[in-house]
Amino acid sequence: MTKVRSLVLRRMRAPLLLLIVSYAISILGFVLIPGIDENGQRWNMTFLDAIYFVSYMATTIGFGELPQAFNPAQRIWTIVAIYLTVITWLYAIGSILALVQNQRLKRAIEEGRFKRSVSRLGEHFYIICGYGETASLLVHSLDHRGIRTVVIDNEQERIDDLSLSDLQQYVPSLVADASDGEALNIAGLHHKKCKGVVALTDSDHVNLKIAITCRLLVPDIEVICRAESTDTEANMKSFKTDHIINPFDRFAARLAMALHSPSMYIIHQWLTGIPGSSLSDPAIPSHGMWVLCGYGRFGKAVHRFLTFEGDTTRIVEADHENTQPPEGSIKGRGTEAVTLRRAGIKEAVGIVAGTDNDTNNLSIIFTAKEQKEGLFLVARQNRRGNEALFKKAGVDIIMERSDIIAHEILALIITPTLNEFLAEVRHHGNEWTCELASRLIAVVGDTTPDTWTITINDENTPAVSERTGPNRSVNVHDLLVDHRNIEEMLPGMVLMIKRGEQNLILPKDDFELNNEDQVLFCAREGVRHHVQWTLSNRNVLRYVQTGEVTPDGSVWRWLHQRKRAREAAAS
Repeated sequence: MTKVRSLVLRRMRAPLLLLIVSYAISILGFVLIPGIDENGQRWNMTFLDAIYFVSYMATTIGFGELPQAFNPAQRIWTIVAIYLTVITWLYAIGSILALVQNQRLKRAIEEGRFKRSVSRLGEHFYIICGYGETASLLVHSLDHRGIRTVVIDNEQERIDDLSLSDLQQYVPSLVADASDGEALNIAGLHHKKCKGVVALTDSDHVNLKIAITCRLLVPDIEVICRAESTDTEANMKSFKTDHIINPFDRFAARLAMALHSPSMYIIHQWLTGIPGSSLSDPAIPSHGMWVLCGYGRFGKAVHRFLTFEGDTTRIVEADHENTQPPEGSIKGRGTEAVTLRRAGIKEAVGIVAGTDNDTNNLSIIFTAKEQKEGLFLVARQNRRGNEALFKKAGVDIIMERSDIIAHEILALIITPTLNEFLAEVRHHGNEWTCELASRLIAVVGDTTPDTWTITINDENTPAVSERTGPNRSVNVHDLLVDHRNIEEMLPGMVLMIKRGEQNLILPKDDFELNNEDQVLFCAREGVRHHVQWTLSNRNVLRYVQTGEVTPDGSVWRWLHQRKRAREAAAS
């Protein structure tokens, strides 16, 4: 508001001074110029009469209720005052209109409104820097889970799209440079409820600057950054950025995982999918020779991981000068049949269409299918709006970076222990992961499971927290008993318990819980509510443990105790 007042006063200083001077001159003239009343006597206007007359005269409202009829001298002064005040008003109105349209004023007003909205937030929130396809998906997903966000983007059109979005909660947004420390401060970087900053702009340089700014201004805040080059990723790591997501590396790692551990890949896809969606077996690639079309950032990542897995690749690239593919690469786009034949498509087990053009990638897929049936098809989708086209093309695995980044960030924000669990699972063999996949199917059926983490403490789980101590205990089995029928178990399982620095994978049913344990659940959609009811309600927890229904409320407990005492006395 200080900026708004300063700008208004600076721009309106001259018009206001001219209005004051013109009014003062007009009023003084009417006070000093004498008139003649109906009796021929001299009279002068009082200051009140002069102010009253000039007020409605200058605003061209009209004339009337004059103290006396004017003489020629007063009429001449009236003409002078009319032109003087009306022209001054026209100048002032023009200045007001120009001020209203002033972009700096609009920005100052929006900034003030944004700052007030952020300061009033009473829930934990994340600052989202950049509002492209990835951020849009992330904001909507977090909003669906009741997590508040604040958005900064340097393009008005994107902020307008956000304001028109169908969201459950209001999302404060501002057009600003997210790498500017002042913009981050206004967005709530120092707010006590700010949980972290997510840098999702289209520029690696801007994301790096955001990471540096946050680390210097608030060293303890969680920072999640998108990076699409290895140099930027290394630079972010040097500033101890908490989480760095390179979509090309993440996808290439998943493709390599599907090659060397299909069951691990299946588990990863199931646990990181959208809860409630249909659970299907992902397509599994085979080892052998791969044709890789496009050797940009994505192509380099895929080539590196496939080579690490021991597979051979034949690269097709149109721009050898800028991308510098390895020796023996074929020059071309891959959309031509002759180019794919030169690359050995007949001997290949799969093809990766990894250019930055969706039309070319679709053309590569169709051309490859014509050359050889049964190829494993991998394609890069650059624009989210083309999703239907890639699905219709019969692609086995689609690389859509906004989807990959959004799901990675959602996992970090909503279930941070899930990534730790998946990292632990990678240390086990394929036989162990196959057994885990079978258990998951038995528990959750044919839909993608819901995963969430709960910390055992007085705030989150009061019923469990008060029963963890000497002579009292709560184990894993108790949490998954169906309180509607204690003879049945809820369709879920505990994947991991994090106790301090120790990760306990797939704990047994009789494993006893301690305060501050972090429990990672996996269950069918809708089960979370029933588990939370057991964790929070003392009577429900006692019922699933003992089968005894305990009255709630002090009066009912007193009556229940009296009844038990009478029964004991009678026996």
